[in-house]
Amino acid sequence: MSAAIAIAAAGPEHLSGLEALFEAVGTACYCRFFHFGGTNNAWLARCSDGQGENRREFAEALAAGSDEARGVVALAPDVIGWLKVAPVAAVTKAYERRPYKGLPCFAGDRDGVFLIGCAVVHPDHRRRGVATALVAGAVELAPAWGARALEALPRRSKEPLRDEELWTGPASAFTKNGFVEVHSFEPYPVLRRAL
Repeated sequence: MSAAIAIAAAGPEHLSGLEALFEAVGTACYCRFFHFGGTNNAWLARCSDGQGENRREFAEALAAGSDEARGVVALAPDVIGWLKVAPVAAVTKAYERRPYKGLPCFAGDRDGVFLIGCAVVHPDHRRRGVATALVAGAVELAPAWGARALEALPRRSKEPLRDEELWTGPASAFTKNGFVEVHSFEPYPVLRRAL
């Protein structure tokens, strides 16, 4: 990874850079999936509308300092990476998904537990340690937001994965930053790190 990359808490000043990042990656999600209350088909329909609604909601959440747009950015000097880092109460949809619903590792006090919900790295900067640096930044910055633990739900496979399949971050970025497996099944392990 280049020494010129800096990690910072995402704020309204990063909006234009984040919008450019999402456009470069070609995603209409704008990190809104976990906040959308409709069905998977309704989500696909919403994303095909030219990104308008998701883009607007993301911009509003970022401007308001909402947990729905909490995260860290990688800067070099433009925004080249984004990592969502939200309290679990803001991303309950993630835990209601079939692979994770009702797992014993999610029992107990969830106050102060944050989820790394998605990772986006500009195509020109992939495979250079940006995701690992973003996770390290989350470990450093999340305690100031009230986090006492971070969880991650990466996709893992014995077969090579396309970059688009790593939207929750590569598992190696988490293990390099001290995350441990608290529930093991393929291809969706649950990783956690106490802060």
